[in-house]
Amino acid sequence: MNKRERVDAALRGAELDRAPISFWGHDYIREWSADGLAEAMLANERAHDWDYMKVNPRASYHVEDWGAELAHSTDPNKGHTFTRVPVREPADWRRLRPLDPEQGVLGEQLAALRLIRDGLHGEAYFIQTIFSPLSVAKYLVGNTPEPVRQSIASDRDALRAALEVITETFATYARASLDAGASGIFFATTGWAAAGALTEDEYRAFGQEYDLRVLAAVADRAPFNVLHNCGEGIYFDLLSDYPVQAISWAATLAGNPTLGEGQQRTTKAVMGGVSEKTTLVDGTPEQVAAEVRAALDTTGGRRVLLAPGCSIPPRTPQANLEAAAEANRDWRK
Repeated sequence: MNKRERVDAALRGAELDRAPISFWGHDYIREWSADGLAEAMLANERAHDWDYMKVNPRASYHVEDWGAELAHSTDPNKGHTFTRVPVREPADWRRLRPLDPEQGVLGEQLAALRLIRDGLHGEAYFIQTIFSPLSVAKYLVGNTPEPVRQSIASDRDALRAALEVITETFATYARASLDAGASGIFFATTGWAAAGALTEDEYRAFGQEYDLRVLAAVADRAPFNVLHNCGEGIYFDLLSDYPVQAISWAATLAGNPTLGEGQQRTTKAVMGGVSEKTTLVDGTPEQVAAEVRAALDTTGGRRVLLAPGCSIPPRTPQANLEAAAEANRDWRK
């Protein structure tokens, strides 16, 4: 099988020669330009010959065109910090207007996707990271959830006005990403669809309603859309029938189903299996290999894509990434 055939087979639950595998993370130094981001993503792909690519842009790209400003990190192991946020009081929610995806930072990201498309030469699928509207709202206030929760409690209409604008913007941007060559989107909830963030009813009202409208923009146009349900204690079943081909989550975190358990609770392919914040970064190659084997054992090696539970730290040892790939290759032997 080639890389695209392998992913296609995994998504439909067919027999595999081995599970598709990929790992991804930030390059805090290079991610500030289209050329730099594309170079970083393609370098990671070439170094490990991954089966698919999850593009890992700077998270703040979602809100910079609305006026967010950040101090750029010069430390490869530390992220960037907000110096200005667009929403400082509830009235600011109503000042948002839809963005043109071809302009500004959104346009820069589309340029990166085109460079990645050209660099991959059609050999592998690649998917662009897009945050859920509620996640974008959190970044508009500086990537902290409390102001958003306060708006849910006391100024719902203002927050809903913002979510409408965000949804329109990123539904349009998701389609533009496909036009730029992406094979789908990696739709991230950034921890909102979990017991520690909102109740299920709150997530239905302020998360799911808007999620589904963004996903509807690409649901029938892309072969490889992924839902990433972040964090621990996730509302797995609430989101298990989203219109995507695969569901990604941290299967080793507390309160979350294992990959095998999740596989029994959805018709989608499952993605994950390796603990990116513990085993992958601080464990031994043997421990990483054990997690890969456990993920394959619990799923039977079908309808599964091996991956981290979220983006991997930049300091992740190369030996551990190699161990994951080797354990996957050797699992059937």
